[in-house]
Amino acid sequence: MSSPSVQLQRDDAVATVTIDRPERLNALDQMTISALKGIFADLGNDAAIRAVVLTGGGEKAFVAGADIAELAVLDAPAAERYAAAGQDLMWRIEHLGKPVIAAIGGFALGGGFELALACTIRWAAAGVKLGLPEVGLGLIPGFGGTQRLPRLIGRGRALEMILGGGPVTAEQALALGLVTRVLPREELLREAQAMAARLAARPGVAVRAALKAVHEGAGMTLDAAVRLEAALFGVTCASADAAEGCRAFLAKREPDFTHR
Repeated sequence: MSSPSVQLQRDDAVATVTIDRPERLNALDQMTISALKGIFADLGNDAAIRAVVLTGGGEKAFVAGADIAELAVLDAPAAERYAAAGQDLMWRIEHLGKPVIAAIGGFALGGGFELALACTIRWAAAGVKLGLPEVGLGLIPGFGGTQRLPRLIGRGRALEMILGGGPVTAEQALALGLVTRVLPREELLREAQAMAARLAARPGVAVRAALKAVHEGAGMTLDAAVRLEAALFGVTCASADAAEGCRAFLAKREPDFTHR
């Protein structure tokens, strides 16, 4: 499923989702948010797809943010619904059950940065900028940025970015732990797709369980979270993939996973 603003490419077990509005710097208008929700719903239900790369079209932007032309005419109830729709998209990506790699080839600001924060892994091209400038517009981040960013880099650093509004470079983002790799722009998408292919080859039951343990456990007490981990460990231990993995290890051969 593709749309005028979002393109979908499948390559074996890897899907590449490209937000393709370069004339608007890939801004997230309501049509694009809706298209992304539909695409990620389909990818979540597609057993043949086991990893996703999310990127932006054009040379300048990953995603510039929310579409300010739309925001400017919203009253409070409509703006709340707009934020809720964006938050639902971020939740769908975060809880897809499959790794999603953000390949940030241009600047990621506002809603675009929040979109990247919802992804499993974030890689950036050298020199790009990332940030949350909403307060400078008299707004606050509305797609989960006030919640995911502090959980990732700590409250103090997150508040400095949110209140100060100044972007950080990819290199600063790497030091902060916002991204985990910085690559030349011409290598970024190819390397992200190669990483996605490696993740797609990992045993699917274990990948889903690890994602669930990390995402759901983050909102629990440590006691509850480690009990969740134990339950998921039990599920993985009883899987066909675990049996194959252990047999392969003992036989000193490569495993042949069936993702069951």
